Amino acid sequence: MFWVLKGPDADCTNAMKGKGIWNKKKSRDLTADSATNAVKLDRRLSWPVYEEVYNKMLELAAFLDLPRFPDITDSCFLHPDMLCIKYLMEANLPDELHNWTCRVVKKIGIGEVDFLTLVPGNKSTRKVKYDILAAAVIVVVLKLLFLLDDHYEWSLSDFAEERNKNNKEGALYFEFKKWYKVVKHSLDVEQKKLDEERAKYLWRCEKPLFYSIKNKSKVLKRRQMVVNLQNQFGKLSGSVRRAEKPNPSSFQLSWSEENTDGSCFHGHSLKGILQEKCGLLTAMNPDYWLCTVKLCNEK
Repeated sequence: MFWVLKGPDADCTNAMKGKGIWNKKKSRDLTADSATNAVKLDRRLSWPVYEEVYNKMLELAAFLDLPRFPDITDSCFLHPDMLCIKYLMEANLPDELHNWTCRVVKKIGIGEVDFLTLVPGNKSTRKVKYDILAAAVIVVVLKLLFLLDDHYEWSLSDFAEERNKNNKEGALYFEFKKWYKVVKHSLDVEQKKLDEERAKYLWRCEKPLFYSIKNKSKVLKRRQMVVNLQNQFGKLSGSVRRAEKPNPSSFQLSWSEENTDGSCFHGHSLKGILQEKCGLLTAMNPDYWLCTVKLCNEK
């Protein structure tokens, strides 16, 4: 590995060479110091922003002049219909909502292959953020069914609660208010865990860096001493550190229908907010509310 010295390091090197006091040992020491400074300047102390990573991905694909990506069909994991299933499960929403998300995707044409497939370098094609698109579809469906104007959804929830008290058989009606409380509590708990993990996170590489074979044993020994001290202080403070990294999972929150506390809403019914019209189930709510304007009535 070769390091190019610039600035003060280069000036110092040239001066020492001119005076005849330059030797290989000093060259190695100066090179190592410069390498250390370079590594310190390249350290990251925060997680990158989603938008920054996404834009860098597009720039890299265009720079490498990659061809058209494989088609995003309805059986691909990046298709909105597939992603909506995942996000509905993770958001603990009823399974029946997936029929509505599929109807919205088909109605507005965002499930077409040409719309979803990435063509690097082609500025005329739309760059789709698949996860954000699927989440937006779910939000639109919730607004279509529950309006989400901070009034209508709570009245529907009160109606569903009364029906569930008298309903001894069959699927329970979906209660928006109860769902909100359950999900809000789970998110607060997980956010607290995430904040604690980030506060304890050590911004350093897992494998120690060394620039000389002679210093390898010292660096490894020093790193092991630091790890042992951290484990001992962790035990004294009551916080047990995980020995191994957990296996990656695409689901951050898991909801099981076997829970007896009623915290899983996957099997709940939407009958309380739907009506049959011309042989199709339609929403009882005829309006669509935007926070920036008034109710949007059908023209």
